Amino acid sequence: MTARRTVTILGATGSVGGSTLDLIARNRERFDVLALTANDDVDGLAEAARRVGARRAVIANAARLGPLRERLAGSGVETAAGRDAVLAAAAEGADWTMAAIVGVAGLAPTMTALETGGTVALANKEALVSAGGIMIEAAQRSGATLLPVDSEHNAIFQCFDRARPETVRRIILTASGGPFRSLSIEEMRHVTPRQAVAHPNWSMGAKISVDSATLMNKGLELIEAFHLFPLPAAGFEIVIHPQSVVHSLVEYRDGSVLAQLGAPDMRVPIAYALAWPERMETPCERLDLVRTGSLAFEAPDEARFPALAIARAALEAGGAKPAILNAANEIAVAAFLDGRIAFLDIASIAADTLHRCDPPAPSTLEDVLETDRLARAAAAEIMGRYET
Repeated sequence: MTARRTVTILGATGSVGGSTLDLIARNRERFDVLALTANDDVDGLAEAARRVGARRAVIANAARLGPLRERLAGSGVETAAGRDAVLAAAAEGADWTMAAIVGVAGLAPTMTALETGGTVALANKEALVSAGGIMIEAAQRSGATLLPVDSEHNAIFQCFDRARPETVRRIILTASGGPFRSLSIEEMRHVTPRQAVAHPNWSMGAKISVDSATLMNKGLELIEAFHLFPLPAAGFEIVIHPQSVVHSLVEYRDGSVLAQLGAPDMRVPIAYALAWPERMETPCERLDLVRTGSLAFEAPDEARFPALAIARAALEAGGAKPAILNAANEIAVAAFLDGRIAFLDIASIAADTLHRCDPPAPSTLEDVLETDRLARAAAAEIMGRYET
């Protein structure tokens, strides 16, 4: 990677944003950081902006602009606040943008970044789950390059023959199985938020950790993969792989299967996207197959983890259903983390919302946001039957 690259990180204080900043800080001579954004974490944003010499720091919560200015006084870093300022950061035209704002809040900034025509590294799965066709069309119109950062989709990207997609027979996404892989349904009735966020392999935020525990995360990734790679829905499969060493696999029509392996460290796929089409050094632990010893695979149990079947049904139904699923799941996960519903209620609320909500297929981002609003309202009403 010879040319110095301009970079913007949307969602700089989250897990993915932090890993991206770590790589940039280790390679300051290669990157010029145009903007960093955060929702509410003034201290984290200010520290990150100073660390990488960002030109601008943007806080989405406009009420936090004063404290941000205080933290960055004398640093030379420009400050801004509010939703429009976040969109302006996304529109600035960086060579490379990390889209890592969690949840539906990341939809508009991600779309704005795609419309600039640069390279967008996508860590916000809600963008493709809720608005996959719209996002892909935007990238095609602008000539933007969309690079997946989720470890599974990044692994597929590395193994997929984009010049000859017709030679691919199927794509296999791996799932660790989360912390409750071996628990019975009865045992899962009593798990706590603290247990659910304790992922056995990955260090992630609370919401995505709960999604991993329900396997909804893998269902959402299935929908993402459908938009990223040109295969029919039936061409995607999920297997449980507890070691999280094989991140996904691509099978070709001649029977060959290519897999990407690595230590479970998000800096590996982020580095691949950050340096693409080249590769860069990382501080990540190197894979030791001898120490790993064995790699196990098993079929997912959809009776204990119904989120997988729910997500596949949403994908096959198409239209607004994936956006409804995403919204309902966000509402239910937040309620579980607040202690208002039980763990197993998350999938039930998502399924009930899918059955109740049936708006027309969205054709614009505004349509997606309206679908999201309707689904959240329906999920919140349904949740009243489950709250403890």
